[in-house]
Amino acid sequence: MAFWAALSPSIVEYFEGEDFYRCGYCKNESGSRSNGMWAHSMTVQDYQDLIDRGWRRCRPLQFQPSKSHKKVLKKMLKFLAKGEISRGNCEDEPMEPAMEDAVAGDFGLINKLDIQCDLKTLSDDLKESLESEEKKKGKSSKKEESNELSRSQDIEEKLGSGEPSHSVKVHTAPKPGKGADLSKPPCRKAKEIRKERKRLKLMQQNPDGELGGLQARREPSFCPPKAKSNQPKSLEDLIFESLPENASHKLEVRLVPVSFEDPEFKSSFSQSFSLYVKYQMAIHQDPPDECGKTEFTRFLCNSPLEAENPPNGPDCGYGSFHQQYWLDGKIIAVGVIDILPYCVSSVYLYYDPDYSFLSLGVYSALREIAFTRQLHEKTSQLNYYYMGFYIHSCPKMKYKGQYRPSDLLCPETYVWVPIEQCLPSLENSKYCRFNQDPQAVDEGRSQEPDRLQVLYKKVVMPYGVYRKQQKDPSEEAAVLQYARLVGQACSERMLLFRS
Repeated sequence: MAFWAALSPSIVEYFEGEDFYRCGYCKNESGSRSNGMWAHSMTVQDYQDLIDRGWRRCRPLQFQPSKSHKKVLKKMLKFLAKGEISRGNCEDEPMEPAMEDAVAGDFGLINKLDIQCDLKTLSDDLKESLESEEKKKGKSSKKEESNELSRSQDIEEKLGSGEPSHSVKVHTAPKPGKGADLSKPPCRKAKEIRKERKRLKLMQQNPDGELGGLQARREPSFCPPKAKSNQPKSLEDLIFESLPENASHKLEVRLVPVSFEDPEFKSSFSQSFSLYVKYQMAIHQDPPDECGKTEFTRFLCNSPLEAENPPNGPDCGYGSFHQQYWLDGKIIAVGVIDILPYCVSSVYLYYDPDYSFLSLGVYSALREIAFTRQLHEKTSQLNYYYMGFYIHSCPKMKYKGQYRPSDLLCPETYVWVPIEQCLPSLENSKYCRFNQDPQAVDEGRSQEPDRLQVLYKKVVMPYGVYRKQQKDPSEEAAVLQYARLVGQACSERMLLFRS
């Protein structure tokens, strides 16, 4: 900890919240109010502690890619290997997942139980059918053979259709105008029908018709398990799958420190800026005068974070970085990230709209999660991936909840709560206290405001000393509000600039 003390302290200015104004996410005309700070300089430890008082995080070490995540990774691999382009499901927002994962995430347990019950029912029906046929073996009339053939075909149709099969009966076609023909399968998606046929095939391969034997052999795609392992592929396996020597494209991800003193950042600045302008104008419809070089530099290049390289930290050090995605020698996306003592914080992403078919928002998030896991191997305390604010009522921000396991921060007690426990409350109210313990309080709250550090006229002093020199009553209210938001530890380490 002596290393942190040797660094220059963070210097910040605090700006009180103004009147309520229009929220850009929920579109409520009075749905937003901001309290902010301008950081002249900021240590990575102070920034880590500040974002731990207001954001959400994903747990990358336990992260497993969802079905739609895997589709995005496979789509990228096909494009790199063969140049295949899939334009069927281009994303509108940078990291928005497919709707199917929103359902799968919340109802995974129900789906699992449904599959088990369905397999058991199919097993019982098939067994009952076979026993019935055995009893009729002694009768060999053509009529009976015809009936058995009809019954067998009807069973196959019913199992293949996927409709509930608590009892298997032979249905006769109704007369015209008298209702649906129950002997025929209902209209279903081809994908669902294929899944049910694969289930049937597995049932036929299992002579005992027992559920236990089926489950031991069932894979997510209903194919026999691989000889080496029945474990699902890891995120890294999916991302770094080997490409053929004659691959159509080459993708390289470069981590570049955000500093004009860094030669790689400086040499790629012009191309990165041009990409930013193209993205802002195409995706966010920004006018050209709002996405100039000055705005870009202030927004994504002038970071107040002080770069640090402690001996127990990652090889790249801590600070602000641009993760550049180079495709065939050209930048097609840039992920702006901060690497902090306990996390990788995702700040922004901009990409070439011409490559929207690659779902670069989702792809970059998965790459950043994998990168966090890589950093953890060297720096064990670096465990988390932060994606910023979570707004449950806004589809543009709600997608973040699909990267699980993840946690939301209780806005009153500042403890992390698994998102699954928060969702029922968020369905009922836009603002919620996630900590269910009514006695719990913010353990890091400001309890001794006089110990808060102030920088006044180039002199550092405790707030208790500074307060005696001030006569403006509104000054105290603003300082106390600042102390409440940043907490006791940060208020004692950071210097609050007052003029």
